[in-house]
This record gives sequence, C-alpha cells and structure tokens, in this order.
Amino acid sequence: MTVDAPLAPGAARRRRARSTTSLTRSSGLGLGLALTWFSLLVLIPLALVVIQSIDGGWETFRQTLTNPQTAAALRLTVSQALIVTLINVVMGTVIAWVLVRDDFPGKRLLEVVIDIPFALPTIVAGLVLLSLYGPGSPLGVNVANTERSVFLALLFVTLPFVVRTVQPVLMELDRDVEEAAASLGASRFTTLRRIILPSLAPAITAGAALSFARGISEYGSLVLLSGNLPMKTEVASVRILTYIENGNEAAAASVAVILLLVALGAIIVLQVLSSWVARRG
Repeated sequence: MTVDAPLAPGAARRRRARSTTSLTRSSGLGLGLALTWFSLLVLIPLALVVIQSIDGGWETFRQTLTNPQTAAALRLTVSQALIVTLINVVMGTVIAWVLVRDDFPGKRLLEVVIDIPFALPTIVAGLVLLSLYGPGSPLGVNVANTERSVFLALLFVTLPFVVRTVQPVLMELDRDVEEAAASLGASRFTTLRRIILPSLAPAITAGAALSFARGISEYGSLVLLSGNLPMKTEVASVRILTYIENGNEAAAASVAVILLLVALGAIIVLQVLSSWVARRG
C-alpha cells in the first residue's frame, strides 16, 4: 500500500487555481456565445465609433469639441443629466422605501404609474409633456423652449431607474438586523447610515448610472418640448443628428465618443462611491 506524498504548497495552489478556472464544455460554449453576442452588439460598434471619430484626424476632433454650439450642447446635456440623477437618487430611494415598507390605498396603482416612462415611446412622452407644460398648459405652466424643459423631460424618462433597482434589494433586506440595532440603542439615523445605506449602496449606484446614461443620450422626449434651440436648449443627441444630416460623420462620432467617456467616468465614480459607502458602513 502506497501513500501519496503531500503536494508542495506551490503545487497545491496551482492545482486549486486550475480547478477553479477550468470550464466544462457546456460552460465554455456558453461563455463563447455570450462573448460573441456581446462583441457583436457592444464592443465592435463602440470600436467603430471610436475609429470613425479619429478618421478625420485630431484636428477634426478638436474643432468639433471647441465648436461653441457643440460645447454648449454638451454642457447642457451633462449638467442637466447630473442634476436629474442626484434628484433621482434621493426621490427614487424614498419612493422605493414607501412602496416596500408602507401600505396605503392606491399602492398598486402607483406601482403601475412608475413604469409608464418605460412603456411610453419617448416621442409620446414628449407630446404628453408638451400638452401639460407647453403653451396650452392646463396647469398654467409653460416651460417649452427653455432649459427647464430639458430638465423636466429627463426627470420624466429617468424616474423608474433608481426605484426599480433599489426596490428588490429593499424587499430582501432583513428587518431583524434593524430591530436588533434599535434594541441596542441605535438611533434611526445611525441604523440608516450604518445598516441600511451600505446594503442599498450598490443598487442606488446602479440606478444612478442607468439614470445618468439615459439622461445624456435622451432624444425623443426633448424634440417637441425643448425646441432644439442652438446655444440654448439643444442637447448632444440632437447635435449628433445635425452633424449626420450635414454629412459630417466624423464630427458626430467625436461627440458620441465624448458622451461615451463621460458615461464611463460616471460609472467609475459611482462604483468608487458605492465601495466607500459600504466600507464606511
């Protein structure tokens, strides 16, 4: 009878690494299909946009970004999307909390209404907003062709994102932990800061990223309400369309790349913020 010699620590680690990284045939096939599908839908189109943006050379890229009309459109788009996202983080979390923790008449109706911006075509959303907040407003509020119209449209189309990302996490949150903290003398604010917010941080940041990305790319709901006035209410997506209609595809791709970089930067910042909140909790 023979006894196998014990593996050296390095060999044991290598064996464990192989066992944890090896894929079965079905897993490898699934991973290959997923990467292929992701590449066709995301990676290859994004790479082509970047290539097209530098097709005209650095000078075309610089001229596009220093164009006063384009710069104004980018500033308006990013600033309004950022403001809307901050509001959504607060109000979306509050709405999700109310829907999960409270029972009240009309709760089911509110659940349905929250998803209306998802269901409506964006041009229809613009028409609805124009009828309510345009020149013939029954409320007596006319924000058409102003910066406030951009803010209002983005607020409408991004409403559900934070609510729908926070709500399921809040439903799974163990309330016994909150009750235990309260029994140990923790105040409601301390429980919120040390227990609830760290648990909700990943969901809140995910919803904020979706809200911001939707905001900087929105087009349909703004066409009717904002008026697309150059240097005033024109957003980046409309500016891209203008470049394409004028046959300047390199300039359009340059603006698209800037929006892509802004979205990636926002995602990174939100991920760092989420990790910081979780550690502080």
